[in-house]
Amino acid sequence: MGIIGRITSDLRLMLQRPPRQQFAAICHRTRKKTGELEVLLITSRDTGRWVIPKGWHMPGKQPHAIAEREAFEEAGVKGKAGVEPVGYYTYMKKMRGGHKVPTRVQVHALDVKGFVKEFPEKGVRRLEWVSCAEAATRVEELELKALFLEFPKLTQMPAPIPEKAAKRA
Repeated sequence: MGIIGRITSDLRLMLQRPPRQQFAAICHRTRKKTGELEVLLITSRDTGRWVIPKGWHMPGKQPHAIAEREAFEEAGVKGKAGVEPVGYYTYMKKMRGGHKVPTRVQVHALDVKGFVKEFPEKGVRRLEWVSCAEAATRVEELELKALFLEFPKLTQMPAPIPEKAAKRA
């Protein structure tokens, strides 16, 4: 790379904005009959891809409280999010006008206690409870896939025993 290329690259790095920050929730519950850990996926409003509830910074609110609020608004979930994040992932957020910006998402585990029938985005998104392994196959972001695969360990929830192994025990 020549001197002009290096100067251009350095200028681009100096002028580049840091990634935007969002806060999200992996909403989880344990099935009463099987003891299996399930996580909630929702569809995005614009593309219909599978995602988790997330939103932008809100003045005066802590990150875990933002995650709780977004889970309520987007999926009608009531519950408590952990104060400490369980992980992070990045993606390119498509903004109005079509341009994309790098966005870092801080993820909090949210233990679901219940649901409400009416919530702000009811009818706008699809919601589905799935295993962590299934969630990892549905989301596009590689870091979020990895987070779902590690989630049972992060929440210290026992992984479900496959049916055949449970019958042998």
